[in-house]
Amino acid sequence: MRPALRPSRVATPLVAVLLATAVAACAPAEDEPEEQSGKSATADECAIADLPLQTAGKLTIGTDSPAYEPWFVDDEPANGEGFESAVAYAVAEELGFAKDDVTWVTVPFNNSYKPGPKDFDFDINQISVNPEREKAVDFSDGYYSAAQAVIVLKDRPAAKVTSLADLAKFKVGAQTGTTSLTAVREVIKPEQEPLVFQNTNNAKQAMLNGQVDAIVADLPTAFYISAAEIDNSVLLGQFQYDGGEPEEFGLLFEQGNELLPCVNGAIASLKEDGTLAELEQKWLSDVVSVPELK
Repeated sequence: MRPALRPSRVATPLVAVLLATAVAACAPAEDEPEEQSGKSATADECAIADLPLQTAGKLTIGTDSPAYEPWFVDDEPANGEGFESAVAYAVAEELGFAKDDVTWVTVPFNNSYKPGPKDFDFDINQISVNPEREKAVDFSDGYYSAAQAVIVLKDRPAAKVTSLADLAKFKVGAQTGTTSLTAVREVIKPEQEPLVFQNTNNAKQAMLNGQVDAIVADLPTAFYISAAEIDNSVLLGQFQYDGGEPEEFGLLFEQGNELLPCVNGAIASLKEDGTLAELEQKWLSDVVSVPELK
């Protein structure tokens, strides 16, 4: 029988949740707190032996291939390198799993949030939480907030753009099914229909070939593309989507998966003890200086 959650990090926040729940239950109806977006569970419910897993005693995590930096390193999710790989293993550790008890499976981005059974316990792949996706899948509490960013080539006319309105006159592209593509259509609103790519590798090649003047991706991905993958490129700037509020990335679950409350407890613990902030600083610290586009 596997051990329960490690008491030094997960059990304490879960006990706090239980106490808060008990107090709320005793409060008058008019004083009841608003319903929270996340769900919680007791420590006993989060013992590994009792978790609803794809494989008993193992945690199966999905992500796309290729797995891009800075989220993953060397296209190898299992090495623990890169922000999302590190977050996944931190969550696993909070739940009581050893690194060897974590298994990765390949899940194309657009397939992850389709309705129906999943072959993973959760998926981590820069997936934005939004109401449309929540009709088919469940999400954990957010583990990262990201802006969108625009990449251009330094020697092209688009590099002189200083506003989103000016950018709308150029050809813009983004990956299919992403918040970046939605942001192009709803925030930039280009005069020409945006080009849609299956993945960021295709988008990068299209810009080099002159098929698009700019490509949009979440800020950390865009930063890495510009810094390490496309010579003579630059980040034109960053901008917010969704009413000016940063988008939240969440771990994705099959709808109704009872593992979700335990994972939310793990994420809460990682926020409280500063682990998420440390991982963000380690893997994503370079993105903070990018200018804002309005």
